[in-house]
Amino acid sequence: MNTPLARADDLAGTVKAIKQRPGKEIGLSGSVTLTASLLELGLVDELRVLVNPITLGAGRSLFSTLNRRVPFELWRTTTFRSGNVLLTYRPA
Repeated sequence: MNTPLARADDLAGTVKAIKQRPGKEIGLSGSVTLTASLLELGLVDELRVLVNPITLGAGRSLFSTLNRRVPFELWRTTTFRSGNVLLTYRPA
């Protein structure tokens, strides 16, 4: 599998070029800063948030680095036997 690297100096251009390639969906997990940047650039087609019903007491918010409000609408929910819930949002 080839994994292209997103260039920090041209994030929008890099991601737009990747999205135009033939193939399957693009996935991103684990990078709060990159996710926030892509949301602000309008380059996210779908946002999936997995809710795991445990209390940690601390953590880092996915949206704390956003500089503006990004509207989404709930598109689908999936509930798992474990009690986890997958919330799928699309841009509003």
